[in-house]
Amino acid sequence: MLEALQVEPDARVLEIGTGTGYSTGLLCARLGDERVTSIEYDQDVAARARAALARLGMYPTLVTGDGLLGYEEGAPYDRVIATCGVRTLPQAWIEQTRPGGIILATIGGWLAASELARLTVHDDGTASGPLLGGQVSFMLARPQLPPPLGLLPDLSAGVERKAIVGADVLDDWTTRFVVQAAVPDAQRLTLTQDGQEQHVLVDVDSGSWAAMREQDGRWTVRQDGPDLLWDAVEDQLGRWRASGAPPLEQCTVHITPEGQTIRW
Repeated sequence: MLEALQVEPDARVLEIGTGTGYSTGLLCARLGDERVTSIEYDQDVAARARAALARLGMYPTLVTGDGLLGYEEGAPYDRVIATCGVRTLPQAWIEQTRPGGIILATIGGWLAASELARLTVHDDGTASGPLLGGQVSFMLARPQLPPPLGLLPDLSAGVERKAIVGADVLDDWTTRFVVQAAVPDAQRLTLTQDGQEQHVLVDVDSGSWAAMREQDGRWTVRQDGPDLLWDAVEDQLGRWRASGAPPLEQCTVHITPEGQTIRW
């Protein structure tokens, strides 16, 4: 990841997620302590990293707090690197990176598929760049973890139809990454009801859900709620396949004040 970050001499780097301090130490050795700022959410983890770095004679700026907010006091940065996953790239990281600077972060979602993205910040405050591939996975930043599922919906409600694609498409990492952009607030679970396996997507906030089941090689889907989750999955997957199902390395992430999009 540090190679992919394309760190240049004299660069100022903000690291999100100090962890053990290992990559922080590498950055200090490469750039000097004064050019490295690292943020860790967990106080105990941050204290251990601080002690480990001090034993090596390294004293970068170490901050305990919410890394999604960045660290404005040290801005602007030439490089930002995150060792936690995010669903959407925080606007603060873009605002605290100089135009032409690079942000390297793992973008993923609640369907458990993520990819490393290298974004360049532009003069107009937007950012864009390619996915690097490799199925890189980190724990999501704690404020972006999914909410508890709570009570499961009544899967006998809703409307049933023949599914265009079955829930088995979600067994593939790339497919999950593609479709989770269409249902970003959905969580996936599998349960058995009346002796039959049900593959369920649930959006806790909206109350929408979709339940897929297979019988004799054919899939059906039953959906309810304000958003038809499996319709959105099938539409997204259909458009991706119509484009030739390009590999994720050919996809780009674009971030504007209006939001984040992934294009292929």
